[in-house]
Amino acid sequence: MSRHATIIGAGVAGLTAAIHLRAHGWRVAVHEREPNLSVNGTALTLWPAAMAALDTLGLGERARALGVTAVRGEYLRADGSRIAPVDLAAIERKTGEPLRFVSRPALLGLLTEALPSDVLHLGSAVSARDLPAAEVLIGADGLRSTVRSTLFGARFRARYTGSTVWRGSADRATTAMTETWSEGCLFGTTPQDGGRTNWYASAPALETDRCPDGEPAALRARFGGWHDGIRAVLDELDEGSVLRHGLYTLAPPLPSYVRGNAVLLGDAAHAMSPTLGRGGCEALIDGVTLAGELLGRARIADALAAYDARRRGPTQRLARAAGLVARMAEVRRHTAPRDTALKLAMRLSPAG
Repeated sequence: MSRHATIIGAGVAGLTAAIHLRAHGWRVAVHEREPNLSVNGTALTLWPAAMAALDTLGLGERARALGVTAVRGEYLRADGSRIAPVDLAAIERKTGEPLRFVSRPALLGLLTEALPSDVLHLGSAVSARDLPAAEVLIGADGLRSTVRSTLFGARFRARYTGSTVWRGSADRATTAMTETWSEGCLFGTTPQDGGRTNWYASAPALETDRCPDGEPAALRARFGGWHDGIRAVLDELDEGSVLRHGLYTLAPPLPSYVRGNAVLLGDAAHAMSPTLGRGGCEALIDGVTLAGELLGRARIADALAAYDARRRGPTQRLARAAGLVARMAEVRRHTAPRDTALKLAMRLSPAG
């Protein structure tokens, strides 16, 4: 008799676990409370370890065909001068893979196509009373995870960081990955599939702040005096092309990703600042790692314990590192020591 997993959330982590389990004989049901999969979202950075996870699913070559690469990476000041380079060539030399960028909808489409339609249940909210019925309950329901709150309570929840984030894509190609820091704000750009430029920006703001003149006006007012590369993106913005949301992280960190027969993946387990571009990657790795442990061990409890041991430490360290980089970007004074620290961090940063 085949084993069965119930997965809550049809994001990157949940779909990844579903694909790997089902390919090896498990019965899988994925429940997503939204009636449709998201068609919004800009480029995700696929680090080499994430590509290895996609290779495990048999989707690596298709992801490589979808993704685009950058030829240059750097951190900049508002006037365009360089703070520190990102050695993209060193990452490729060490791992055999360049960093790739693919839009979130494209990645979700790739994962969804790998599952039969009867596995995915859209518009299906599974409540807390349903949890004990699952042989394995996989909570991959994101930042505001209901599974997490059921397992661990309200203390472990999404908390506002004090910054707002804008995202979008511009109808212009770029080959550079850049992030510009000044006066507690940042503005980043990366390549995106389809010959577009993925961009993102953040700035301190109250949680409920909105611009009465529209978000493009807010962005131009805050970043319009920065270097030419940013102004070229700002010139293309219209209200419909800008996504804005608060920046939240999970705090305090969870004492475990497992409780009983339930386990957390992705943002539900370790939501982190996007400053390192690792959230989507870690979701892929979580899904493949959990499925691998479930497939390789006779007892579910042993598999979940092994997953927790393998993934909680690394992802929580990454979350702390991402938070540190976010705080560095927010520095308004004493930027010279900050710049020195960033240069050192870039030299020591592991490829992964």
